[in-house]
Amino acid sequence: MNIKVNFKKQTFAKSNANLILFVDEKFNITGIKKHISNSEYSYILDLLNKKDYKKKIVTFDISSKKKIILVSLKRNLTDSDAENLGAKCYVILNELKEKEYSVNSDTIPNGLKNIVGYFLHGIKLKSYKFEKYKTKKDKGDISINVVGKNIPNNKDRLKFSSIEKGTFYTRDLVSEPGNILHPDEYAKRIKTLSKFGLKIKIYNDKELKKLGMNTLLGVGQGSIRGSYLVTMEWNGKKDKSKPLAFVGKGVCFDTGGISLKPAKFMEDMTYDMAGSAVVVGLMKSLALRKAKINAVGVVGLVENMPGGNAQRPGDIVKSYSGKTVEILNTDAEGRLVLADALTFTEEKF
Repeated sequence: MNIKVNFKKQTFAKSNANLILFVDEKFNITGIKKHISNSEYSYILDLLNKKDYKKKIVTFDISSKKKIILVSLKRNLTDSDAENLGAKCYVILNELKEKEYSVNSDTIPNGLKNIVGYFLHGIKLKSYKFEKYKTKKDKGDISINVVGKNIPNNKDRLKFSSIEKGTFYTRDLVSEPGNILHPDEYAKRIKTLSKFGLKIKIYNDKELKKLGMNTLLGVGQGSIRGSYLVTMEWNGKKDKSKPLAFVGKGVCFDTGGISLKPAKFMEDMTYDMAGSAVVVGLMKSLALRKAKINAVGVVGLVENMPGGNAQRPGDIVKSYSGKTVEILNTDAEGRLVLADALTFTEEKF
């Protein structure tokens, strides 16, 4: 189910809406009394027992059309704890199948005023699903209306939204099959991120050969697809200070090359580009939130295949740094991609 969050500052009204309310770790419910009816309060009070105190989230069926969910918050709750509670809450929401909920931020115990954003962030991150190629998709949406005075401000909302979009973009890239997200397609997708203000530069096979990036090129030379080095620059400080650099391995599919991997679980080798996907998603997130930082993301995109032109065990290649490398096992492809990418990043940026 997709999650849609709406923020409203109006006073919380008693209604037939499904409610998500916050209590302390001992499930003291006096703080929620004014936000629910007397009958609902009595009903919850009668059903609460000491066993519930060990739980983090408890659900009450008020009627066939209304549910109240109590989320207990400990005194020393951290931002990460709040995210984890949100993730657990999503699992419950997904099981309940209700379409709309109201979160009352005014029920948060004293001293924990700024956790609603992290709680909702956990719900959103947990809600991710990759259904692009499924014939039957989950069309259900959950609408969450957040009311009260303790809602996140606009700056925090932008922060959470940017992180979520960057994270989901990373997950989308990692979830794509190897026949779709090969290096050629991957480079094109990264190029589209320029619309968010990122400066994108794509180095193709010819340019990489001219630069002397032979360890990176060697990994991809057995594939019919191209090999690329892509740089993504974000200048949020608007000065010439050196950027913080992130370098990622983007082996879109890793057969092991001539040193072929066993067949079992080889289908998971489409995930060998996850490091680069993290870098790409991070750079998108920084651009979306207009981060006050200078940063650069560099990814090497290749496909390691056992083709007629594939690199052989025993081959010797010269890296971008000028060092020569003897290839003992072609399945040691990651360090070869990153060797050239790291040296290039250090030298250029």
